[in-house]
Amino acid sequence: PFYSVGGTPIFITKANGAYLWDEDGNKYIDYISSWGPMLLGHAEPDVVKAVQETAVNSTSFGAPTKLEVEMAELITSSVPGVDKVRMVNSGTEATMSAI
Repeated sequence: PFYSVGGTPIFITKANGAYLWDEDGNKYIDYISSWGPMLLGHAEPDVVKAVQETAVNSTSFGAPTKLEVEMAELITSSVPGVDKVRMVNSGTEATMSAI
């Protein structure tokens, strides 16, 4: 059902873990993972809790935050060879920063 071009698209109504459901109630294994960001699965309880706790203060400021610094420090301390991290909002912005 996930063809890259053409065909009739399916409309997803919910997702949990590694599964998606469409408007007709059909259940699918999610091999796409939202094209990358759902590495822990959909509606993972710890992620949902963290988002809910953080969202009360807003979801995006367009400026640096303490949480971004903490995440960058976690990445650089966990991944050998990664000395710097830059937060971006798109692949285009990441490529522009790298160039």
